[in-house]
Parts: sequence; C-alpha cells; structure tokens
Amino acid sequence: MLRHALLDLHLLGVVAWVGGMFFAHFCLRPAAMETLEPPQRLTLWTATLRRFFRFVAVAVLLILLTGALLFLPVGFQAAPVGWHVMLALGVVMAGVFAYIYAGLYPKLVKNCQNSAWADAAKVQNRIRQLVSANLALGVIAILAAVSAR
Repeated sequence: MLRHALLDLHLLGVVAWVGGMFFAHFCLRPAAMETLEPPQRLTLWTATLRRFFRFVAVAVLLILLTGALLFLPVGFQAAPVGWHVMLALGVVMAGVFAYIYAGLYPKLVKNCQNSAWADAAKVQNRIRQLVSANLALGVIAILAAVSAR
C-alpha cells in the first residue's frame, strides 16, 4: 500500500514537471511569440515561470524523495538498469532546474523590472534551451523507467 502511494506521488510529480515543460515549450511559447511584443511576452514569462517554478520545486523534492524511498528497498544491485538511468537523469534534471530557478530566473526578473528587454530576451532564451534539454531528459527518463518493468 505504501509503495503504491509513493509511486502515485512520484508519478504526479513527473506529470506536473514534464507536462508543464511540454506545455510551456510547445503551446505557450509559440502562442506568446505570435501574439505579444517582447516586453509583454517577457513579462508574461516572468509571471508564468514564477507560478510554475513553485510547483516544480515541490515536484522535484517529491520526485527525489519518493524515488529514493522506492529505490532503497530494492537496492542498487537488484534495481533494473532503467531505474539507474532514471535516477541519473533525474539528478541531472534537478540540477538544471536549480540552476534555472536560482541563477537565471532572478536575472530574467531583474532585466524585466529594469526594462532591459534585450538582456531579458537572452536570459529567457537560455532558460528555453535548458528547459528543452530537461524536457528531452525527462522523456528519456520516463522511457527508461517504463522499459524497466
């Protein structure tokens, strides 16, 4: 019963994080590019990311905690290779998120507050690149986890 609850929480965290990245990259970004000028678009991104990152921070902690609690009883040697891949990619993804959240996002906010739109656009583009990489890693981690069954 506990294992199922941990797995459910783990999967909900993954859905929120990876699904949110998919939505932002393939739906919100193109729509914002089509309809908004850079100042409005970058302001939208700061407001959107502020909300999204709060959820992602909780999701990342939840994923790491539940992943560890699910992994430890099985042990490293007995765990399927896919679990090891998922663990490694999850740790890398968490590090990338931490860099975006603590390093790049505050720069984006500051540049928008100062109306430094060109600088804000450069930071936003870097965030976009890293989110794209994290999205790809997330999909690979999901496939690794599923293949381990």
